[in-house]
Amino acid sequence: MTSPGTIAYIRRMLRITEIKLPLDHPPEALRAAVIERLGVAETQLRDVTIYRRGFDARHAPQIAVVYTLDVDVHNETALLGRARVARAPACAYRLPGRAPRGAPRPLVIGAGPCGLFATLVLAQMGFRPILLERGKVVRERTRDTWALWRHGVLNPGSNVQFGEGGAGTFSDGKLYSTVKDPAFRWRKVLSEFVAAGAPEEILYDAHPHIGTFRLVAMVEAMRASVEALGGEYRFGAEVTDLLLDADRRVRGVALSDGETIAAPAVVLAPGHSARDLFALLAARGVAMAAKPFSIGVRIEHPQGLIDRARFATAQRPAALGAAEYRLVSHDAAGRDVYSFCMCPGGTVVAAASEPGRVVTNGMSQYSRAERNANAALVVAMTPERDYPGDPLAGIALQRRWEAAAFAAGGGTYAAPAQRLEDFMAGRASRALGDVAPSYKPGVVPTDLAACLPGFVTAAIRAALPGFAQQLRGFDLPDAVLTGVETRTSSPVRIARDDALQSLNTPGLFPAGEGCGYAGGILSAGVDGIRAAEAVAACLVARG
Repeated sequence: MTSPGTIAYIRRMLRITEIKLPLDHPPEALRAAVIERLGVAETQLRDVTIYRRGFDARHAPQIAVVYTLDVDVHNETALLGRARVARAPACAYRLPGRAPRGAPRPLVIGAGPCGLFATLVLAQMGFRPILLERGKVVRERTRDTWALWRHGVLNPGSNVQFGEGGAGTFSDGKLYSTVKDPAFRWRKVLSEFVAAGAPEEILYDAHPHIGTFRLVAMVEAMRASVEALGGEYRFGAEVTDLLLDADRRVRGVALSDGETIAAPAVVLAPGHSARDLFALLAARGVAMAAKPFSIGVRIEHPQGLIDRARFATAQRPAALGAAEYRLVSHDAAGRDVYSFCMCPGGTVVAAASEPGRVVTNGMSQYSRAERNANAALVVAMTPERDYPGDPLAGIALQRRWEAAAFAAGGGTYAAPAQRLEDFMAGRASRALGDVAPSYKPGVVPTDLAACLPGFVTAAIRAALPGFAQQLRGFDLPDAVLTGVETRTSSPVRIARDDALQSLNTPGLFPAGEGCGYAGGILSAGVDGIRAAEAVAACLVARG
């Protein structure tokens, strides 16, 4: 059987879906299943490639592996009428063109997944882009982040939110998305990650993830690729102004050190926490609006409890890894309550980027081997209902509750926490129980109602009994809730047209999660590629 690399995807002919095998099947069973499905002789089947692999645990503890396969077989046309057999489409991404001689160098603001892929694709097309990142290279940034986690020392310019790799570097590294992309940009993202050192299985697993430690080395490898192609990274390069001509067309940017850089095209990919940059754009009149986002808490359970609930067995099958979950509820007030950024076998981490505020997030390594499972439990909000009248009102709301969490945690970047039983009863926790919280630099037992809007507290309380019906044991009295989770997505959207340019600032290309067009590593990378294509088309049209 061939691994799912580039050559295999050029050769494939037929795609077969819904091949189900037992969890412990031997490798040769896959080829045998294809031969049985197609009704062909062993000698007719030249190659089998895994396109997608998932697991069916609906009848746990009997769990099946479900494959979608691409096969290279003699006389494939005669087999097309068989059940669940179709011609496999080509799914290789193709660069849209090359930079013309003497093309100006575009700028990219932000080194998260969106900015990274915009820069990489522009470099591969020969445009020699310049990437501007306010934070530090990823290994220096990692040291600064650990200083907050271990010692309660925050560096506002280098933390979970700011620096090479973006916020996704300190996460579970999930790489699945609902993005539909006929150009296969998502395939480009995954293939480049594999080339940079990610495990090859991310190309076919239904729920791929990488983990923080691997992401660190990968973004370094991708930086080296950009630089080898003539691109340039500038760290500690904080953009403090957007330079516009009399017609509001972009002509460059100004940096905090006084330097100005001329450029006719700027990809804006700052991430969802670049609050000062959003304020700058609003002051400069760039078209923008408040957008929906969600607020809530992190909840931690023993990973074993989640495994037993999902797999209906006391001993988790090793092949499955730590169990995940996804929960959704709709309350009587019309609020959506849902789990977000679930991290199996992970930790809750400090994700603040401003002094005097506490923010939580979730992170896990590739092994997902930590004791607890954690996820955000968040409540959806809308500008019209919850923060009307100003594009930056959502940021003000985030800051208010982050500051409240800082105060409730004692003003040391410790986080406020509460036992689930106490949260449901509306009483402050004076101590925690058997579930040890993973958040560093530590937690303070308290009443989380002081750190959340009242409707958020009420909505989560109303949702928890239903979540326990969906996932047995979810209402564990000693489960730990830690606050607050406010950075679920950007609270603003920078408006853009069909050509991906700002509605009123030509030459500015808002992209990615920070500008309101993505939600996670994969979709942000895809939007970065789209932005690179749009910049290339613009610069080529300029001649």
